[in-house]
Amino acid sequence: MNEHLPVFYSPEVLSHQTGNGFFEALASPYLPVTEAHPENDLRLRNMIGILKHGPLSTFLNWHDAPVANKAQLERFHTSDYIRELEQLDVTTSHRYSSTTILGPGGFDVVKVSAGLSIAAAQHVWQGQSRIACAMCRPPGHHAQPSMADGYCFVNNIGVAVRELMASGLERAVVIDWDVHHGNGTQEGFYDNSDILTISMHMDHGAWGVSHVQKGSAEELGSGRGIGANLNIPLPYGSGDIAYTRVFREIVMPAVVDHRPEVIFIANGQDANQFDPNGRQIVTMEGFFELARLARELAETVCDGRLVIVQEGGYAISYAAYCLHAGLCGFLEQEQTLPDPLAFLPEHTENLDQFIAMVQRVHG
Repeated sequence: MNEHLPVFYSPEVLSHQTGNGFFEALASPYLPVTEAHPENDLRLRNMIGILKHGPLSTFLNWHDAPVANKAQLERFHTSDYIRELEQLDVTTSHRYSSTTILGPGGFDVVKVSAGLSIAAAQHVWQGQSRIACAMCRPPGHHAQPSMADGYCFVNNIGVAVRELMASGLERAVVIDWDVHHGNGTQEGFYDNSDILTISMHMDHGAWGVSHVQKGSAEELGSGRGIGANLNIPLPYGSGDIAYTRVFREIVMPAVVDHRPEVIFIANGQDANQFDPNGRQIVTMEGFFELARLARELAETVCDGRLVIVQEGGYAISYAAYCLHAGLCGFLEQEQTLPDPLAFLPEHTENLDQFIAMVQRVHG
């Protein structure tokens, strides 16, 4: 297929500074070396670099976008919460939890990020393309209507879905394969039967007052939204086979039954096997296959309308390679970029000879 992918991106999203510490937490008084917060600009710089210079570059068209305005943000978030963000001192950092830091002037960057997601969604909804991608930072899927959480301040997908609903969208699906539960998106649509939210994530449970949702299969929705929230908590160590089988056997039938007009993908790469924030072992090939299946699903249920929104992915180098592989799958392109790190099955071809050699050496 010779289709091109519109990619919505602004260099301004690189200016959000999250600082250093003990990984994502406060610095330790016992350690002389601090490390960068995992949600840093380097991760996105590598992602943009591989898209602009890798094998897929000739199939990408780059777009900027208007900054999200207050009315657009308040379609998903409460006015009190947005007012709180607006009133922050732009000269200092603000720590919402032990892990979630909004750097100086960070709300301006947050609005740029949300604008990218809205513009990508409008591009697809208005028929300018059947598929579009938003390279958002900071990520958004943990941001609840009235609360920041998990590095997220505004729910990029949430505001984009609400924007399309204001323009006539009636039914949509959000598929989230970020390694963490998409609790913010779940919370924002929990009582809405028209928006099916699906999260396939590492089974980490709740993690505090900012993330009380457990991500369990029993969280089905509330009121008229019961049945429109589908959580798939995957065991630690789930890899390509588990992820793609779950997608085929659980996600795809649920989406077909819902009959959406648009599919949104919360496109995190932190389920990869080298990510510091996850315990899964998905490879480039796994992300390629998930994306290919998502494209196949969109073609079946909604004339190919697909909005891809960047979420997590904190292995600074490997996440970029996984993103590239995924976009190849979305575009139905051959995945020609070799996996530089993953353990490959063909490496076991000489296992019998290796075992025999060790046995001989050790008698």
